[in-house]
Amino acid sequence: MQLVVYILVYPLLWLISRLPFKIIYFISDGVYVLLYHVIGYRKKVVRNNLVLAFPEKSDEERLLIEKEFYKHFCDMFLEMIKTLGITNKQMKKRYVFTNVEVMQKLENEGKNIMIMMPHYASWEWVFSLNSMVKSKAYAIYQPIQNKYFDRLVRNIRSKYGTTLIKTYESRNIIAAAKETNELITVGIISDQSPMLQRARHWTKFMDVLVPIHVGAEELCKSHGMIPVYLKVKKVGRGYYQATFKILTENPSVIANYEISEAFMKETEKSIREAPEYYFWTHKRWKHKDKVPKEFQKDTSKAVSS
Repeated sequence: MQLVVYILVYPLLWLISRLPFKIIYFISDGVYVLLYHVIGYRKKVVRNNLVLAFPEKSDEERLLIEKEFYKHFCDMFLEMIKTLGITNKQMKKRYVFTNVEVMQKLENEGKNIMIMMPHYASWEWVFSLNSMVKSKAYAIYQPIQNKYFDRLVRNIRSKYGTTLIKTYESRNIIAAAKETNELITVGIISDQSPMLQRARHWTKFMDVLVPIHVGAEELCKSHGMIPVYLKVKKVGRGYYQATFKILTENPSVIANYEISEAFMKETEKSIREAPEYYFWTHKRWKHKDKVPKEFQKDTSKAVSS
């Protein structure tokens, strides 16, 4: 059945990927009407998240963010498909790295790099970075249940030479690179909500206490990787600017969880600047009512559990 669905859908995806951007966004407008006004995809989740994150805003202000988010959400989905047919010239024009020299300097110093990014603006086109750096690129990702679409997504994201790896593979790959002195860059999206039983650190995100992922920090500290935040701004429909910010050049000597907290603070800054570009369909705050007992009396600082 998975193969049948793939065979039926793939020709349509291929066709869309060959269309000019003007038509791509015309289709996106239609998908928005269907997804938001007809289906109402995850609308309740989005609204609850916006109330939690922006209690100071009026219902009208949050509704505007909501609608703009769904429009961007549809654009991103079509842009991912368009990656199949986008040219290098189009990519360089539409996804601009403002300070790639930060990455190149770290590489010249022989440093392995961990790029940490949130579900914000666009992360699908960040893979084009691989054409501008010399290190071997990996991206940690979650496989799609349909193995044929999973292979398609891996092919799309590997267009510029990035190798996609599963979470459990990352430690061995990074350790092997360290053993052989191979220069690598690993990308990871780190703003998801961890499973409660695996949560080791809690902090405030948009003024709500939640558990956060700390795996990227642990890899940096144990393998001497430099954590770099990738700040992405949407500057126009289908146009983005990505800027690198080093979170620390000495990950092994700073206190535990400072890297993870710095990442969350940078993410929050981006959200407050333009909230419509965050991925509000995620249940990012689903554990907010399950704060560890030892921390319930004082929510002014983070906690490890």
